[in-house]
Formats: sequence, structure tokens, C-alpha cells
Amino acid sequence: MGEKSEVIINLFGILDVTGEVVTMWIMLFVFTLISLIVKKNLKERPGKFQNVIETGVEYLDNFFTDILGKKKARKYFTFLASLFIFIIFSNYSGMFPGVGLTDYVKAPTACLSVTAALGVVTFLFLQISGIRHNAKHYFKHFISPIIIMLPLLLLDEIIKPASLALRLYGNIFGEEMVTEELYHIFPIGVPVVMMALSLLFCALQAMVFTMLVSIYLDEVTE
Repeated sequence: MGEKSEVIINLFGILDVTGEVVTMWIMLFVFTLISLIVKKNLKERPGKFQNVIETGVEYLDNFFTDILGKKKARKYFTFLASLFIFIIFSNYSGMFPGVGLTDYVKAPTACLSVTAALGVVTFLFLQISGIRHNAKHYFKHFISPIIIMLPLLLLDEIIKPASLALRLYGNIFGEEMVTEELYHIFPIGVPVVMMALSLLFCALQAMVFTMLVSIYLDEVTE
């Protein structure tokens, strides 16, 4: 599970396709399919499937509203919800039988390249949101209360997404490695307990990541 990513195929001489990329493609296909099904079958009196989707959306909306307030939560919901959904399903993908045991399918968030990419996307999103919300105030906060704070505050902006990426990678990679080692030592019983705990652990990591992003977002859009 924790082995170095192997390149399965190289597309056009510029894109290396690894097991993590394959898993992300599968997830993207499933998400797109579910979205199309839900959109096509929306009803005023929802069925069981639509009820599940609406319950999930309502939970996320309440989660972000508690941090950002209703107005900001609705404004940035698409990005934050997409981030949460991608992370939690990436985390859970490592629990499916065979995932991580072959080079062709691997949990994306157990790869530093993927979590680093999430960090970069988050960094850009925060900067763009801060500038669009109030450019003058946003740039001014880098020299407040005095201009010599500029290098430290710029470094702080870089450290935030880097810490998010390293925390997510370290926790998911570590959890997979511990589960794998326990399987070799105690092949019966203990791995089942670890898998049960992983259900909670993976959801918690997705919540922590998006919660911190929401807090950072609230700061840059004050």
C-alpha cells in the first residue's frame, strides 16, 4: 500500500498514468454518472436515492454554514463540497479489496503527489477568493501591523496548504501501512477491527482538511 507509485502507461509522452490516477478516473466516472442520474430523476417527493443525496448535501451545507455563515457557505459550497467528497472517497477507496495490492489501482490520498496537488489547488483558491472579495484589504493584511511582517505572513500562506497536504498524506499513508503490517502479524481479527476504525478515521481526515480550508477561507474573506 505504501510502495512507490509505478507508471502504468505514458500518454502523449507527457502524462504518466499511475494507479492513483486510474482510481481518480474511476471516481470521476462514478461521480459524473451519479450526478447525471440524480439530475435526470429529481422529484418534489424524493425517492430513497435522492433522499440520501439530499441528506448528504444538507449535512455539508450545515457543516460549512457553522464555520463560514450562511452567505459565505452558499457562495463557496461547490468548491468546499467537491473537496470534501473527493477526499473522503479517495480515503475510502483504499479499503476496497485489492486496492493498494496492485500497481493498477491505489488510494489517491496515500500518495504525496495527490495531496500536494490538493494543497496547491487550495492555495490558489484561497488567494483568488481573498483578492476577489476585497483586494485592497487582502494585500494590506500582509503588511499589518508593520511592513516587516511581510516575509512571515507570505511564508504563513505557503505553510498552510503544505501542512494540509502533509497531514492528509501522513495520516492516510500511515493508517494503510499499520493495517497492512497488522494483517501480516495477526491475519485474523485485528485487521477487521482496524478496517472498522478506518471507516471513522477516513471520514475524520476529510472533515479536518475541509474544516481547516473553511477557516482559512473565512480569514481571507473577512
